[in-house]
Amino acid sequence: QIVGRGAYGVVSRARWRNIDVAVKLIKTESERKAFVTELKQLSRVNHMNIVKLYGASTKQPVFLVMEYAEGGSLYNVLHGNPMKPSYTASHAVSWCLQCAKGSNYCLPLSNSHPSLILALLITTSLLLVSGGLVLKICDFGTACDAHTHMTNNKGSAAWMAPEVFEGSDYSEKCDVFSWGIILWEVLARKKPFDEVGGPAFRIMWAVHNGTRPPLLKNCPKPIELLMTR
Repeated sequence: QIVGRGAYGVVSRARWRNIDVAVKLIKTESERKAFVTELKQLSRVNHMNIVKLYGASTKQPVFLVMEYAEGGSLYNVLHGNPMKPSYTASHAVSWCLQCAKGSNYCLPLSNSHPSLILALLITTSLLLVSGGLVLKICDFGTACDAHTHMTNNKGSAAWMAPEVFEGSDYSEKCDVFSWGIILWEVLARKKPFDEVGGPAFRIMWAVHNGTRPPLLKNCPKPIELLMTR
């Protein structure tokens, strides 16, 4: 049963050893590089807020077998229904806390403990919801490790830190920027920079010139500081 597409590959729901799993099938040669990256990255991590890798096939057919999250992407939870989604501020803060925990797990702990992954380049499309409350980071095909010269223009414009699309070297700080956008998105229940409209480069230009999502009315000051500092 096809359930959608990731940043690359076709994702289907399947049964494996009596559990539901997500199978990401790689169909084109251009997708293989992202497949190799995701296989490498997921095989190095083990965290409750990161989608679990069960196995992979590196020969035809090429695919990944991963944990299945029945709630789909957080983006679809927020924006996939014309009716406003039913969730509380507590849900929103919990999702963002789990995203932060999963991201932080991948970052360097000290000079003597090198990073697993240097930047995830997260968006709400790359966050899966399981059981309504548990959040999982997925699609590590766009992730970069500490040995990657991070000048690739990856990610989605509305969540991108300026240095990503400006061609500058970038680091895990880009995920802090993306996380702030996600926090605004789940609290505002709106798509970030939706008012800018047009193609992605218009959002990039706006962000480059200092445009940020508007402050939220009646937002507690500590939460506002998390989004803006």
